Amino acid sequence: MVKKKLPSQSIPGILVTDFDGTVTKHDFYDLVCQEFPEISTHGYWQQYEQGQITHFEALRLIFSSIHATEDQLLKIVGKMEIDPRFAEAVSVLKKNGWAVVIASGGCDWYIRRLLKDQGVSIPMFANPGEFVSRQGLQMRLPEKGPFFSAEIGVNKLAIVRDALKKTSRVAFAGDGRPDLAPALLIPGKRRFAKSWLAKKLHEINEKFQPFDTWWDISENLIKKES
Repeated sequence: MVKKKLPSQSIPGILVTDFDGTVTKHDFYDLVCQEFPEISTHGYWQQYEQGQITHFEALRLIFSSIHATEDQLLKIVGKMEIDPRFAEAVSVLKKNGWAVVIASGGCDWYIRRLLKDQGVSIPMFANPGEFVSRQGLQMRLPEKGPFFSAEIGVNKLAIVRDALKKTSRVAFAGDGRPDLAPALLIPGKRRFAKSWLAKKLHEINEKFQPFDTWWDISENLIKKES
């Protein structure tokens, strides 16, 4: 079961983490484009990068363009390569006073499956969706609330701010453009970044902790903060 609330104020530490490319090695979006190269010809992601459509709309259009069976899509989900030690890392963090919250601009259809496969039940905020035969993966905006964003569906900045109201001991991990603003709310010693986010933080001379696998994040937090 996936929880929809942030941890209570009794939790001494909260780690807010992106999912695609952070908890997993690969983004679902990248794998879909590799498997179905014709989708790239539509130019949806380029329109997003040029500011013509939102991040959410780009992904929604791309996912709905997938002409495949559900089994084919599930095989792609398997190729995302979730950190094999994710469940262990979450458990170890919990024992050391850290709660974990997923904040993703992706679709909960594949996130829920990967978490279930790992036997992990933690708060998760992502865009709802389901596979529809002959219509691809249908992703929609979540219901409006304190963590709603018209741009990406899930307001990661609001999630981090809410976590900071509960405890000063907040960490953030991410890899993409939507992760920059929430990452900048966190001190460098608890700011974990890779890929685009790491390059951008380096460019603007902001400190961060590099990581390769999600296990690296948990190990770093426990070593330095517990």
